[in-house]
Amino acid sequence: MNVLIVDDEQLARQRLKKMLNASSTPCVIAEAENGEEALRKSQHAQPDIVLMDIRMPGMDGIEAASYMNKMEHPPAIIFTTAYNDHALEAFTTHAIDYLVKPIKQQRLEKALQAARRINKAQISLLKANSNTARSTICIKQGNVLELIPVDEILYFKAEQKYVTVRTDEREYLIEEPLKRLEEEFNHRFIRIHRNALVAQNAIHGLIKTRQGHHCVGFREIDDQLEISRRHLPAIRKNFKKKG
Repeated sequence: MNVLIVDDEQLARQRLKKMLNASSTPCVIAEAENGEEALRKSQHAQPDIVLMDIRMPGMDGIEAASYMNKMEHPPAIIFTTAYNDHALEAFTTHAIDYLVKPIKQQRLEKALQAARRINKAQISLLKANSNTARSTICIKQGNVLELIPVDEILYFKAEQKYVTVRTDEREYLIEEPLKRLEEEFNHRFIRIHRNALVAQNAIHGLIKTRQGHHCVGFREIDDQLEISRRHLPAIRKNFKKKG
C-alpha cells in the first residue's frame, strides 16, 4: 500500500510511521506537514490511503479531504486527531475511519484493513453520492496551491492531457478530465465543443467567422471559442433564454 501521513507535528508523523512499519501489511510511506502539501503529494504519488490530522495551519484536514475526493483516483482517508469533536464533519467527507490520539496499534490495523476493502467500484459510488459541486478549483502554481472561485471561471478548454482554466485575468492548467468537470458543474457550464465548456452566464454573444464557423464571445476577454455543429442548437437555445 502507498500510505501518506499528514500531520503538522513531526513526532506524530514519526509515531505513525513506526506503527505502519510494524503493521501486518507492507507500506510505502510518504509524509506531509499540512493540507496544501498533502494535496500536492496526493496528486503526484496517488496514495492508496491517507492518514490525516484535522487541525493544521492553513488548509485543515477536512478541506484537504474534500479536494482529494474529487481526484480521479481518490485515496481512502483515515483521520487521526487529538480531538473527537470533528467526527461527524469528518465522515461527511466519506472518511473510512476516525482515530483519536493516542492511537493504538490494533485500532490502526483495523482501520487499514477497512481501507483495503474499499475497491474502485465503492470509491466511485462514494464520489457519485457526493453531489455538492466545489465552489473553488485547487490549482498548483509551482510550489503553491491556489484556490480559484468557480464563479470567476469563464471556460474550461482541453488541450492534450491538460485543461486550461480561464478567468478574466489569467489562464491556469489542471489535469482533471473535461468530462468529470462537465458532470460536476453541468448546472453552470455548457459544452460548446468536444474540448470546451463555457460558463453559461459568461456568454456575451455568438459570432460567425468569415470561414462560416460559429464562436462564443465574451465580455471580459477577447477570446473566441469555436462551437461545434453538434452543440450549436443548444447554445443558440441557451443564448435566447438569456435574452
